[in-house]
Amino acid sequence: YLAFFVGSLSIIGMPPLGGFISKWNLAIGAIDGGQMVLLLVLLASSMLNALYFFPIVYRGFFLPAVDGEVEGVQEAPIFCLVPLSITAICSLILFFWPSIFLRLAQMALGP
Repeated sequence: YLAFFVGSLSIIGMPPLGGFISKWNLAIGAIDGGQMVLLLVLLASSMLNALYFFPIVYRGFFLPAVDGEVEGVQEAPIFCLVPLSITAICSLILFFWPSIFLRLAQMALGP
C-alpha cells in the first residue's frame, strides 16, 4: 500500500516525486505558450487524481477492516512487492536526480 501511495502522489504531481517534474514542465510550457486552457486542464486533472486516489489511500491506512473482509487476505509474494518498491524508489530518485534518466535516454538515442 505504501508503493500505491507513493505512485498516487506522483500521478497527482506532488513533490518530491517524479510526476511533479513532468507536471511542472507541462505547466511552464502552457504558460509560455499562452495556453491557459491547457493549464486549467492540467490543474483539473491533478485535482481529479487527488479526489479518486486519496479515498483509496485513506481507506487502506486509516479505516478499520470490516468483519469478514480480511478473511484469507495475505501479503503479496515478494516477486510482486519488489517491482512495486523499485518503481516507488525510482520515482523519488527522478525528482532529486533527473539527469540520471536523461543521460540514459541520451545514450539510448545515440550520438
